[in-house]
Formats: sequence, structure tokens, C-alpha cells
Amino acid sequence: MRKPYLGALLALSLLGAGAAPAIAATSQDGAATAAAKHRPKPVDFAGTVALSNCSGSVVRMPQSRPGDPALILSNGHCITEQDMPGAGEVVLNLPSTRTFALLNGKAEKVGTLTASKLAYATMTDTDISLYQLTESYAQIQKKYGIKALELNTEHPRQGRAITVVSGYWKKTYGCNVDGFVHRLKEGEWTWKDSLRYTSACQTIGGTSGSPVIDNRTGKVVAVNNTGNEDGERCTLNNPCEVDKRGKVTVRQGINYAQQTYGIARCIARNSQVDLDRHGCRLPEPARK
Repeated sequence: MRKPYLGALLALSLLGAGAAPAIAATSQDGAATAAAKHRPKPVDFAGTVALSNCSGSVVRMPQSRPGDPALILSNGHCITEQDMPGAGEVVLNLPSTRTFALLNGKAEKVGTLTASKLAYATMTDTDISLYQLTESYAQIQKKYGIKALELNTEHPRQGRAITVVSGYWKKTYGCNVDGFVHRLKEGEWTWKDSLRYTSACQTIGGTSGSPVIDNRTGKVVAVNNTGNEDGERCTLNNPCEVDKRGKVTVRQGINYAQQTYGIARCIARNSQVDLDRHGCRLPEPARK
């Protein structure tokens, strides 16, 4: 996985955003303009956050209400700067006062958000963490003018253009969905159906937890988490791909993310994580 990053900031370089389409007077162009209104705006930093060691984002489910406590999505391996959840470990409803720097569209810090608890975290099957905040979606929007990013509830599509948005580095990475990995193994951890980037997304340490946004829909389809740095086989910071027949493939310099479409099925009213909810497949804590 991408190691929690504590170093000095690199020089920043943001990907350029396309110009807005011109409004024409003809009926044909008018139809095109109407269609353009339904296109998502170019991907920016609004709603992303910087953790002390990683990146993240304020996310909402399709069923979330304005008064619900807001949630922050990051990686399971980002919950501390030293220890990470072991294979098979699940963290549920752990009190937390962790803080997050909230960014606007220009990657400027506009405020500090505070957690009330670590609602969920694991590195088993996936690599995610969900923090519940002390403020609601409506309060954040009213105070900072920032809307939460919405989680897509469908499986990502191969070939789609995506943007990885790092709040830690205040930098974006643009590429496409190259494909999906049956099993991605790294050290003691195994992740299912991971999303693989094309080579253009050269994410680095500190980008862990960044939302992966589908450029067409503007919704979050995955959370950035790892890449093979040295060409090693299935070791720390060198994940390997394992297909259904057990064949192992190593792709040095290629990076990966964990899909997020299943998270919404595990969120009940008031942003509560409910692992018994119908359709929820997130790993559960070990039964005592």
C-alpha cells in the first residue's frame, strides 16, 4: 500500500480543466448546450481532505440526508501513522477526535473537520476507513460552501477516464481504468476485485485514501491505495495480481485502488455503519 507520508511537500502541478462550452444561438447548438448542462463539472479538489499522513474525501451515499453526520473516506492503512489493521481485523465504532483539513475546488484549506468516531476500517478484502464527523452534510455546506462527493453504487467500467485527487499533495492524477484484479496480494493482505490504473496515474506515498472519480459522472468509484514500486512479488509496497487460476502477475510501476460501490449498502440512517444491512458485504469483526 502507499506508505503514510510525512515528508515535505513536492512541487504542485494540477491537471488543466477544459474550458466551458460556448453558448450558441442556433437551435442545434441550443440542444448541445442543454445537454452540456447535465455534464459534471471538471474534477477539482472540492470535498477532498488532507489527513496527517494520507488523503481522503467527504462522501455521501445516494440515500444520505442533509442532517446526517458527514463521513470521510480514506484507507484502512491510514488510520494511524505506525500500525495498520492486520489481515482479518475489522475496526468498528472506535471513538476518535482525528482532524482533517477540508479543501475547496482550488485546493485551498477552508476549514478543519473533526471526527466523532472511526466508524469502520479494515484491510481485509478491501482497504477502507470511514470516519463519522461531528458536523452534518448541511452544516459543512452552509459553513464552507462545500458539498460532499457522492459514492457511485455501480461497478466501475473498464476504459473510463478517471481522476485520482490527492488532498495531501494537492495534486491530481488523470488516467483510465485499465482493468480489474481478481485478487491483489501485498504482504499479509489480500484485496478482492481491485481496480487497476493505466500507467499515467503514477500515484505516490501520501496519495493513499484519495478518491478516484469517474470523469463522466463526477462520482467516487474507488479509493486509491497501492502500487508496485520495485517489481517485487507480493511484498510490502509491491502488490502482485493473482487470477482465478492462481497465476501471479507482477506489474512494476502500476498502481491500484479499491472499489467503493458496495459501501452504500452498509450505511443506515444517520450515517451509521450497519454490517447486517441487506446487501452489505463488508467484512465483519471476528465473532467472540
